[in-house]
Amino acid sequence: MPYYPYRCLDCHKRFEIFLSYSEYGTRTVLCPFCNSQNVQRRITRVRIAKSEESRLEELADPSLLAGLEDDPKALGKMMRRMGNELGEELPPEFDEVVDRLEAGQSPEEIEKALPDLAGPEDGNGSGADFEDF
Repeated sequence: MPYYPYRCLDCHKRFEIFLSYSEYGTRTVLCPFCNSQNVQRRITRVRIAKSEESRLEELADPSLLAGLEDDPKALGKMMRRMGNELGEELPPEFDEVVDRLEAGQSPEEIEKALPDLAGPEDGNGSGADFEDF
């Protein structure tokens, strides 16, 4: 038996009410805050299931990458989304970098704050770049 989301059109507060299937549409719903009958049912979000292939295709859209180099928060959001869609266990350093990006820290600032992310130096005397992460 479900809970239905409503909002009161008088006091503007949101609430949920438990109604059996037989009660829905027949029982008068009252706002628990102001006792008004002037309420409206809210429609909740709908989730659409997509195949793994279609989710990964959507991530490959080049338009999603536009402007990311100048916006650390958007870059962090995109990296978080990609990490979630891959469904693989990522190292804790990934979350640390993404958290910092989402907080607005630039990749250069993150490299300076977390020098161990660069890893061991390669054959030419330099470590991996942030972009290699």
